[in-house]
Amino acid sequence: MLLSKLKRGQEAVVEHIPEGQFRHQLMRFGIAEGSRVTCYVKLPFGPVVLRHGGQEIAIGKSLARQMMVSPVIPAIAA
Repeated sequence: MLLSKLKRGQEAVVEHIPEGQFRHQLMRFGIAEGSRVTCYVKLPFGPVVLRHGGQEIAIGKSLARQMMVSPVIPAIAA
């Protein structure tokens, strides 16, 4: 699914980041394919704010529509 489709508080694993400068910037923040992130804030007409490793990173709406993620399904406590 697209990163832009995540709901606030939802966790996901990054599956695809487009090539280019954006990819390198995310790697500097420790976000790469396989990283686990949380949708911290999602503004209706603004960025998606991710939480990863104790930091918050704002991803513009157009870039969030290019990143693919797999939602993490929470385990049900027994």
